[in-house]
Amino acid sequence: MIRKFLDYIAIEKRYSVRTVGEYGDDLKAWCAFLGWEVSDFDPSKLDSDDVKAWMIDMLDKGLSPRSVKRRLSAVKSLYKFLLRLGIVKVDITRAIVAPKTDKPLPIYFREGEMEAVKVHQERDWNEDMSEEEQLVHLRDYLIIEMLYQTGMRRAELVGVKDEDVDVERGQVRVFGKRAKERIIPMGDGLCELIKEYRAKKNNFLGDRGAVGTFLVRQYKNSEWGAMDVHTLYNIVRARMGEVSTLKKHSPHVLRHTFATTMLNNGADIRTIQSLLGHASLAATQVYTHATFEQMKEVYKAAHPRGKAEK
Repeated sequence: MIRKFLDYIAIEKRYSVRTVGEYGDDLKAWCAFLGWEVSDFDPSKLDSDDVKAWMIDMLDKGLSPRSVKRRLSAVKSLYKFLLRLGIVKVDITRAIVAPKTDKPLPIYFREGEMEAVKVHQERDWNEDMSEEEQLVHLRDYLIIEMLYQTGMRRAELVGVKDEDVDVERGQVRVFGKRAKERIIPMGDGLCELIKEYRAKKNNFLGDRGAVGTFLVRQYKNSEWGAMDVHTLYNIVRARMGEVSTLKKHSPHVLRHTFATTMLNNGADIRTIQSLLGHASLAATQVYTHATFEQMKEVYKAAHPRGKAEK
């Protein structure tokens, strides 16, 4: 039954491979608590007390409320699936309330740190570098700028094909979660950077580049092909680590930076929601809290009554 559920969310719901894997791991943990193998799962032998006992057991073992909530979500989704198929008559998870979690404010790179990326790119550029070195150098900078200027997720950027990037219209087509398509505008500076990168890529790779591939990387066999999410993550972490003191330098921090920058400069929250591809406005509103925290910092530093009493 669990295998059928995982196939359902992968094929019909079109969840990502990563999400399906996480659901599979969570449901495996659920079965392990029950003393079963995944193939032994029998919903007829369970009731809501079993779910409550599992939740308490996870909390007692020190799992964070966020992790417990995620695992419960997998079981809740499974039971909705079973109920829809008529395999169960009652959803035993319906009355289960997951532990509350405090949502951390999104961290983001400061404007000076993003300016430093450009300074580093210009400083490290050398006309004496080989064509390959120039291509890699330009590609790495382009990755940072595309994430920062479009707010794309790393998987979305990796999935972008050459045909999706229209520099004449100044836009890029992106396929987000559940393959939902959206169009994101691009500024003139980013379009010029893409033109320069494409010229370098075409001159160096010629027919060796994967047809239709936008971002490329070299593999162990010296062949060039499409970028993957792991390599892109490492590129961002290395490049942003050169200019930022944040503990985290992931592509998602650049996505947070895009949203926070847009909001700080007067963009409408609904527009930001559309650009990010959020299905719910609540997911976007977290950035308003981040901006409010920034406003408080400025107030405390600037207002005579904002400073703490000594």
